Parts: sequence; C-alpha cells; structure tokens
Amino acid sequence: MNPSIKSLAETLWSDFSAAEKVLCSYAALMVLGLIGVYAVSLWDERTWREVGIWAKPMKFLAATALFAATTVVLSRAVAGEQGQGHPMRQLGKGRAFLGITALIIVTSLFEVVYIGVQAALGEGSHYNTRDPLHAFLFGLMAVAAVALVASQAWLAWAIRQCLKTAPKAATSTLTPLTLAVLMGLVLTCVLSTISGFMLGGLQPPAGVGLPVVGWHGAHDVRPAHFLAVHAQQFIPLAGLLAHRLARGVGQGLAKAGLLLFTAAYVAAWVGLSVMGTVGLP
Repeated sequence: MNPSIKSLAETLWSDFSAAEKVLCSYAALMVLGLIGVYAVSLWDERTWREVGIWAKPMKFLAATALFAATTVVLSRAVAGEQGQGHPMRQLGKGRAFLGITALIIVTSLFEVVYIGVQAALGEGSHYNTRDPLHAFLFGLMAVAAVALVASQAWLAWAIRQCLKTAPKAATSTLTPLTLAVLMGLVLTCVLSTISGFMLGGLQPPAGVGLPVVGWHGAHDVRPAHFLAVHAQQFIPLAGLLAHRLARGVGQGLAKAGLLLFTAAYVAAWVGLSVMGTVGLP
C-alpha cells in the first residue's frame, strides 16, 4: 500500500469511536463471510425452490455489510459538516450510537446465522413454518428485521438531538445533505417495515427470476422492499448531489430538488408495492 494512503487510512481509523470501529469491523466480517459462502456455492449445487440454496445467505451477507457500513458513513457525514466543538462531532461516541451498533449487530447476525444454517441443512428460512419451532423462528426473524431498520430511525433521532443542543439549531438551517440523511434514515425504517410485512404475507414465486436479484415481475414485493431498505443510500446520495449544487443554485432550490427526488422515490416504492401485490396487468 502507498505510504500516504496507509497514513491517511490510519488517521481516519484512529478518529473513529469504539462503536464505529466495531461496526466497520462487523461489515468487513460480513464481506469475508460473503466470500466464503460464494466459494461454497461453487461446488454445492443444491437448490431451494429452483434457486441455488446459497443465494439467499449471500444476499443477506452483502446487504448486512452495506447496511452497517452505511450507518457509519452517514453518522460521520453529518458530523463532518459541523465545526470543532459542535455536539454532532461526538455523535459516534455517544450512548445512542453504541446502542444502535449493538442493535444492528444482534438483529442482523441472528438473521444471517439462521439463514446460513438453514441453507446448510438444505432447508428454507423464510416462510418455513413446517413445525412450531420453525414457525417461531420465522416470526422472530420478522421481529429482528423490524428492530434492525428501527436502528436507522434511532440514528435520525440521535442526529436531531445533537442538532438541537447546538446554538440556533433548527430544521430550516439543515443543509441538503443533513436533511437527506434524516429523510433517508426515517424512510428506511418506515418503508422497510411496511414492505417487510407485505413480503412476509406474500411469498415470491419460485424460480430464478431476473439475473442477480432474482425478482419476478408479478406477485413479488421484493423490488419495493429493495427500494425501502436502500433509501438509506439513495436519498443521502441525492442529498450529496443537492449539497454540491447548492453552491451554484442556492440552498432553497437544492432542497426543493431533493424533496422532489424523495417524493418520486416514495412514489416508485408505492408503484412497486402495488405491482408486487396485485401483479402486472
């Protein structure tokens, strides 16, 4: 590694709080798990509902890694907008972020482990209610999923609390990026909870479906659930673009564009939810 890059990485890492380091390490562990499971899938050709049995564990490992890493990135992005001494700079070191980290790890690890164990046994994890134990574990997965996305609403609350403790802090003073982060976190929680329960009551069709994602065009809520979960990334990315455009067009127009994008995003989620529930005409 280039010495300057190594030095920069060490500086950034040393600036992380203990909770942020744990969450980043957890994300890295999920990536390593993904690589290992992919290697296993190359020789294990078993299928479940006509799809490779290791496809679901790989999806959840990748999603968990991204979810954990994004949580750290977003918390540091809003903190980085504030000057030294601002309460937001201590966000990652507070009790709230420590609790958020614990909640993410406990809930997502349960899901990843259970899904992986079921795959190794040659059985499904989702919609598997063949006996009381499996029915209970499937229900517990739903509870864990809701708690997992609730961590993002908790983070939004923690950010707002930090902003309120600063002098003259108000919603009207939020930058496009901070506003986008808050909206993305809240929408991730709300939309994911709704689509998650919709998905829990409607098992997707069997078969391969679209490449990589495996979605189907009818009676499949997974596309809507994808938008819901990844509002955590898409809305803040739009906010980053709006933040940069604000230098030329002003904060007002930049925020208006961000709100328009967010409204279109939610409309797309609604459309996919309806499509996934009733199917294509």
